[in-house]
Amino acid sequence: MKKLILLTCIFISMNVLAQKMVDLPYEKSPSVIWSTDEKEYYTDIWATEVITNVSVPRVEVFEADQPNGTSIIIAPGGGLYGLSIESEGRAVAKWLNNKGITAFVLKYRLVPTGIDGIKEITEEGYTDPEKIGRKVAPVLPLSISDGLSAITYVRTNSNKWQLDANKIGFMGFSAGGAVTMGVTFNCNEANKPNFIVPVYPWMTVMGEYSVPKDAPPMLVICASDDPLELAKPSTDLYSAWLTSGKNAGMHMYSKGGHGFGMKTQKLASDNWISQFYQWALTEEFIVTTNN
Repeated sequence: MKKLILLTCIFISMNVLAQKMVDLPYEKSPSVIWSTDEKEYYTDIWATEVITNVSVPRVEVFEADQPNGTSIIIAPGGGLYGLSIESEGRAVAKWLNNKGITAFVLKYRLVPTGIDGIKEITEEGYTDPEKIGRKVAPVLPLSISDGLSAITYVRTNSNKWQLDANKIGFMGFSAGGAVTMGVTFNCNEANKPNFIVPVYPWMTVMGEYSVPKDAPPMLVICASDDPLELAKPSTDLYSAWLTSGKNAGMHMYSKGGHGFGMKTQKLASDNWISQFYQWALTEEFIVTTNN
């Protein structure tokens, strides 16, 4: 009897988890082939939980107990070789849930690697950085397409999740920041984000860009001491929005490094998400009297 109860509980738990993960529609690439299965694991190199070899795009849904109508799609970073799924994904989603925001953590398609994509990108970063660029080039358009598909899904199903179809944000970290901006540069009226939050975005991989005429309000977040030298491209992005007369904000911290996400470093940058929340309140993307 105990075994039956245990199996029933496991089955129910699996069903609950299954309801939280949604496959997104996508077109297969004839040139990018995955031979290693998707894998989630803890990496000592980055000291966090990661996912590699994503070949099928999905969103992991985090529902707020008391949804306020605002939703945010979160694109974790990882150089397109992996996803920093906890620090730049699920932990962000849970924080947002506490503020009434429904979150969708995006698992976008990644560079095909062996069993340890984080080890691969680390070694290639030391031995052959240009190789990373060559591998990323055919995959980034797929990742951007997955981001657009995620917005379409959330907007189409806004009633199901008790959401305002006009308050859908897109927040991305590092490579996820590149996805965020790729979405912004390639969207149409149906899959346009209502606001964007590129966090230490990997803008150097984007090449030349121009500010869309209908560019959404944007909050850029980065640290001056980013070891990947993403501070200047981040300020350039902010300046481009500002020069074009678009709604733009920026928090540039003197210290924080790269990939800080939801990690605690006892620095001012630890408060970035609270400051994002205040910005969203100011811009009325979040309307609440409770927080």
